Amino acid sequence: MSGQSDSPVPTSPSEVDGTSLSLLVRLKANDATAWDRLVVLYAPLIYYWCRKLYLPEQDAADVFQEVFQAVAAKITTFRKEQPGDTFRGWLRIITQNKVHDHFRRQGREPQAAGGTEASMRFMQVEALEALDTPEDQDDEERAYQQLIHRALELIRSEFTPRTWQAFWRVAVDGQRAVDVAEELDMRPGAIRVAKSRVLQRLRQELGELGE
Repeated sequence: MSGQSDSPVPTSPSEVDGTSLSLLVRLKANDATAWDRLVVLYAPLIYYWCRKLYLPEQDAADVFQEVFQAVAAKITTFRKEQPGDTFRGWLRIITQNKVHDHFRRQGREPQAAGGTEASMRFMQVEALEALDTPEDQDDEERAYQQLIHRALELIRSEFTPRTWQAFWRVAVDGQRAVDVAEELDMRPGAIRVAKSRVLQRLRQELGELGE
């Protein structure tokens, strides 16, 4: 990896803070394509949360469905009311609640795996505390970075291969614009424009949902 004179691709929610709410607006308008994109972007992150909460893999599909049903029912009410409010935080709470509901239902069944309802609740509280440890926060940030890369793949076809290559080498690989310009026979200014165009489109795509 070369020099770091250019900023890397966003790796934290605060860095993806675009003014466009296009995806959010489309979700609120019940756009089927927007919902497909939301699932593609966030399903792996929801799966990560579910597994950290000890949800058995065979139960993930049911909980996934419940989470996205809740999001569909409540998306029109989502808004940032307090500093630090984020879509990711809102979605995480929904996921935690649905996992909790799942374990509570299991606790009422005679054949429920994992013991009594009390032990399930204890296990879940322990898991929720674990999600806030520095190590797990790092794991979640890596999962978020993967979300950003999935979003980039969704918009990649909108750019020429040369523009995309210029963006990727500078923003993702961390190479200097002057070095990439020499390799691609472009001006350094054109490299920076390519990077800016892709990042602007990324912010437009995600808007508040990327936070």
